[in-house]
Amino acid sequence: MTAHEVAAGFLFDRFKLTLEDGLRTEAAGPFYYSQQSGSESICALPPLYSSDQDPAADREEQDILYPLLTRTRYGHERRWQFFELISTSSGNEPDDESVRRFTLFPFYFQQRAADTNLNYTAVVPFYGRLKHRLFKDEIYFVMFPFYAETRKRDVVTENYVYPIGDVRHGDGLEGWGIWPLAGHDHKVVTTQTNGFGDAVTVPGYDRSFYLWPFDLSQDNGIGSDNPEKFRAAIPFFAITRSPQHDVTTILWPLFNVIDDRVRKYHEWQAPWPCVIFTRGESNETSRVFPLFSQAHNQTLEADSYLWPLYAYTRYHGDILDQERTRWAYYLYDRLTQKNLETGRDRRRLDMWPFFIWHREFNGDERLQILAPLEPAVPDNPGIERNWSPLWSLWRTESNAKTGARSQSLLWNLYRRDHAPDQTQVSCLFGLYQYQAQAGGSSFRLFYLPEFSL
Repeated sequence: MTAHEVAAGFLFDRFKLTLEDGLRTEAAGPFYYSQQSGSESICALPPLYSSDQDPAADREEQDILYPLLTRTRYGHERRWQFFELISTSSGNEPDDESVRRFTLFPFYFQQRAADTNLNYTAVVPFYGRLKHRLFKDEIYFVMFPFYAETRKRDVVTENYVYPIGDVRHGDGLEGWGIWPLAGHDHKVVTTQTNGFGDAVTVPGYDRSFYLWPFDLSQDNGIGSDNPEKFRAAIPFFAITRSPQHDVTTILWPLFNVIDDRVRKYHEWQAPWPCVIFTRGESNETSRVFPLFSQAHNQTLEADSYLWPLYAYTRYHGDILDQERTRWAYYLYDRLTQKNLETGRDRRRLDMWPFFIWHREFNGDERLQILAPLEPAVPDNPGIERNWSPLWSLWRTESNAKTGARSQSLLWNLYRRDHAPDQTQVSCLFGLYQYQAQAGGSSFRLFYLPEFSL
């Protein structure tokens, strides 16, 4: 045991990391740990607080009662949030202008930047303007829902008593709507320049509704090689016709017939989504949910029986081959990923809430008993930092490159570390310690001096 290592498990332990170079300190069972590996350092008081810093990557993360309050920083990008209701963020736009955001969701939105054109303030529902938020390029409103104006690329929509009245205009587009009475949009064929400087055609469309959704009419893709006509009186019927595919629906969305001439398959749904049969060159599906489902195409395979009792999926790509088998959803979950170029594979086996086992592409392995959250949110750093230590009654780690292995029971009440040149064992708060190496072995009892064997 080196001068840096201490063994008084459960009370206090300091030991070498197994899967990477570094030291880890654990104290008071699962309620404190810190570790240093390379430039990264982690300090935590689970589940109250954790800090993960890596100066080399210019990154730091802090959690308080994760996921209640989190703070992250990557370079100049900073963000903290309180249960996604209150949040602030700051960072750089592509032109390196510093931007700071504050959100009290859904009532207050604010952004400040060196470029005042990026500034906005919104106090919902009274007045405000937002930019690049809520899936829109720009939003302006006064006494929402009485008036709101949104912009998405070139399309501007003015809403009056949202969602009842609206007027739309854009590049070649004019439209209006008084929902649910009537509405009409018409866009002519236009052109735009793509990223290569070439002019490309943007198809037009003509869409209208009367007494929505009982009378819907759409002519899409006008000016393209696949113009499409859609007519519907929902829920009675819906019909789509185009050179590439036809869809006929009766009692929407229950009974459907699909003829896809591009992907060369026919599909019958009766009723959707429980009963589906697909036959064709690119796809074959047989489903009577939840009794059974079998779906196959060139890259994907998905089968289930008495869902969610049993489910199997496989993806076969040019580089990755992935298989996943589940019983009762999270009760048993086995995932295998194989890199077809290197021949190496990664495996994960979860049995909720009993254990999780991982083997990475480099051969490193890790086993944890118990695991009440990890199967549902796999590979979540916040869960692993703040919650996993509380219920990890047994931990096993194995380093394929160095041959190092470690086992820990009840937060190091028993701990064993093995490397090719030595083995160390400690148990019962360090009252018993054993060490073996090439030059011999020794043990300690009750913190007395070592006895050589």
